[in-house]
Amino acid sequence: MKALKKLSKLEYILDGTGALHDLPLPTLIEKSLMRKEGVLTASGALSVETGAYTGRSPKDKFIVKEPSVADKINWGKVNQPIEKAVFNHLLNKVLDFLAEKDELFVSRGYAGADSRHRLPLLVVNEFAWHQVFARQLFIRPDNHDISENQRPFTIISAPTFKADPAVDGTNSEAFVIISFEERIVLIGGTEYAGEMKKSIFSVMNYLLPEQNVLPMHCSANVGKEGDVALFFGLSGTGKTTLSADPNRFLIGDDEHGWSTNGVFNIEGGCYAKCINLSEEKEPQIWNAIRYGTVLENVIIVPETRLPNFNDTAITENTRAAYALDAIPNALTPSVAGHPDTIIFLTADAFGVLPPISRLTKEQAMYHFLSGYTSKLAGTERGITEPEATFSTCFGAPFLPLAAHRYAKMLGEKIASHDVQVFLVNTGWSGGPYGVGKRMNLAHTRAMIQAALQGELKQAETTIDPIFGMHIPLHCPGVPDNVLQPRDTWEDKAAYDEKARELALNFKENFEKFSPVASEIKQAGPLI
Repeated sequence: MKALKKLSKLEYILDGTGALHDLPLPTLIEKSLMRKEGVLTASGALSVETGAYTGRSPKDKFIVKEPSVADKINWGKVNQPIEKAVFNHLLNKVLDFLAEKDELFVSRGYAGADSRHRLPLLVVNEFAWHQVFARQLFIRPDNHDISENQRPFTIISAPTFKADPAVDGTNSEAFVIISFEERIVLIGGTEYAGEMKKSIFSVMNYLLPEQNVLPMHCSANVGKEGDVALFFGLSGTGKTTLSADPNRFLIGDDEHGWSTNGVFNIEGGCYAKCINLSEEKEPQIWNAIRYGTVLENVIIVPETRLPNFNDTAITENTRAAYALDAIPNALTPSVAGHPDTIIFLTADAFGVLPPISRLTKEQAMYHFLSGYTSKLAGTERGITEPEATFSTCFGAPFLPLAAHRYAKMLGEKIASHDVQVFLVNTGWSGGPYGVGKRMNLAHTRAMIQAALQGELKQAETTIDPIFGMHIPLHCPGVPDNVLQPRDTWEDKAAYDEKARELALNFKENFEKFSPVASEIKQAGPLI
């Protein structure tokens, strides 16, 4: 079937009486309750469960191999190719499936707070609660913002449509397929709403570099003096928690672009992890969970309708999706200047990296390319406990282009704007996972504050004998022994062994980037 006919079928569906366009948020929530998709909590949040899929399904993600992108995409396990004919056939089946539904939920929005780099979106959902999610996570347009001049990228989500791998060319019943020529994201077989958010991030990771904009998997905030900070890291490393600072303005918690004018948020909301959430430790996120917020896979106590954030009976990847304006000090519009400070966040399951260290530009490039962290339980299907992993540019699952494209852009921007870069370990201290303890959040906040206020810029440091980064000897609000990871281990020989083991893992992983500039390669571990 030709593209024109496919689009005509989609337009036919969208023009039908069952397609409900741009419903107000309260109406969408009412629809969700009437359809028994979820329940309201005591604070008014909409609580839902996502069934078998409680996280992303990376093995079920594809990009259509089309002439305009075939030579640009970094094909492989992350960017799996799928033929155009296979996509066309599956799209046709999904549209036929949705055409039989009594109700479909449709809304328009944007990705990209900077109007110069904005991508219009059309979101078509089978579930009402998915549309609530989309309304919170994407940028909600005012009437005068809606433009017909640019063809939107359309998300078509049919979670109850199950693919047949033998017939449909997928790996399982679930699929997330991006077609850049058709400007469509096709999702089916999974109820996990995060697939919508991350597929559009993948789209922006392809489109923005063509506009000389660096897309980044990071959170961002800005101080009262206009000083901007970026927090890179994978899910669960603290991007959302650490960027929600009551003394700074939140730009965004997960996805940003860095243009020649500065930083802008790609999204219109936050998607915060809820595991062990407490009002004391994370008051801004706690207070954002109210009417309009979507809670995913959080256990709700039936008698009180209160969420139990400590209960992982469904998954550890519990989530809250809320609009940016649910955070009192969110920046509107979410656009700011060039960064002064970059924080690389890692949750080190080995327990050997220092809680904070200062990086040279070359070390920054090494650690950006390495993207070391621990894959935390529940973030992806099949992960039940943290695993050491390397995710290029702290966002490998979402990078359609070769890593060097993003790394080169970041290096040039660090140099151009004299940015201070720190590596912060929010993982384990005193031993590896299962032996040591997770870093104290209050200590991490104190270290971040010291870095942002410039107190560590000229601080006396010691060089880590294995990893080579500069570790401050003192930091306000943090015991000196905490700063030196070896000092927190009872068994020093065990620390040395684990540190060497991790260093060798770094070196082995970095071989895939060869050839690379010698000064960057030499900025890694010293063994």
